[in-house]
Amino acid sequence: MTYAEYKSNLPSRTAQDEDPVIADLITRVTGKSGAVSALYAQMANAPGLLEAYTSGYRSFAKESGFTPAEQQLIMLEISRFNGCTYCTWAHSAGARSAQVPEETIAAVMDQRQLDDVRLQSLVSFVRTMVATRGLPTSEDSRRFLDAGYTEQQVLYIILAISMKTITNYTSHIFHTQPSA
Repeated sequence: MTYAEYKSNLPSRTAQDEDPVIADLITRVTGKSGAVSALYAQMANAPGLLEAYTSGYRSFAKESGFTPAEQQLIMLEISRFNGCTYCTWAHSAGARSAQVPEETIAAVMDQRQLDDVRLQSLVSFVRTMVATRGLPTSEDSRRFLDAGYTEQQVLYIILAISMKTITNYTSHIFHTQPSA
């Protein structure tokens, strides 16, 4: 995993920020818990960035038709491909919370074949979409669709790629570290 040579000097923002727009945004994003992740605190320096990510994430989680386990594996594979230390840590934890077996998480991280054929077709298609910058072949798409996924879910994978581009790249320039 890597970080950019450049490191941003912008501060991490909080719900007590002196800028009311940022303070309100962080309060809305964190809800009642008030806990803000390091990455959200960094993205809040550009409120539209944090708003775009959280809006996309909500839509992806509610509308994509992917199970929570599939959602985490999609985001894990994108983050792995993009070399994001923070996001692979976060989505490995998310996958565990979604009851994804450790062997499956390790296989994604090591780019090994998954035992579950359907999940393998999902992870392979996500990898193809990222590696080809959204230019899958007819055969790539057929394997994904033959596994029981839908054309609409192809669009939700594009949404996930856009969301993870936001967080992966932000993490790269802030050198965001996983929490203990």
